[in-house]
Amino acid sequence: MEGYYDSIASGYDELHEEEQLKKLALIKKAIDEDKRLADFKNPKRLLDVGCGSGISTRFFQAKNRTGIDPSKELIKIAKKNDPKGKYIISDAETMPFNKKEFDIVISLTAIQSFSNISKALKKIHESGDRFILTFLKKSLKRKVIENLVEKEFQIIKKIEEYRDMIYFCY
Repeated sequence: MEGYYDSIASGYDELHEEEQLKKLALIKKAIDEDKRLADFKNPKRLLDVGCGSGISTRFFQAKNRTGIDPSKELIKIAKKNDPKGKYIISDAETMPFNKKEFDIVISLTAIQSFSNISKALKKIHESGDRFILTFLKKSLKRKVIENLVEKEFQIIKKIEEYRDMIYFCY
């Protein structure tokens, strides 16, 4: 899959930025309006799994922000766009982080692309305290992903958006 994203990296933002920003605005609105999500505000240490060019990584303005993606070309773009962030070439299944290293771990519209979803979600859960996870509603893996998220995480809020499922979890 990273070969595909390497091949489209130069046009990635043009293809995905508007949609990502709409999704991020919806996530921010939910955090601002739902008292159950108060501790999702102002993360100090954020990890973005499947960060692409870093659009979502930068959005949260965490002081210490890290993005991982298996695409070396997208990581190059993320580093250029966000010199204060830390960007690493890695997949979700083998990411090199300590347990509970991050306040918030996000993974926006990437889960359906993981090669081993179960292993990736376990690694994500180990890495942080709070989680924002989204995936494509029309994914053929939707039921599998929903079952794994419900098994691995404590779901605080679930939003069914026009293209994505959005989960806020512990």
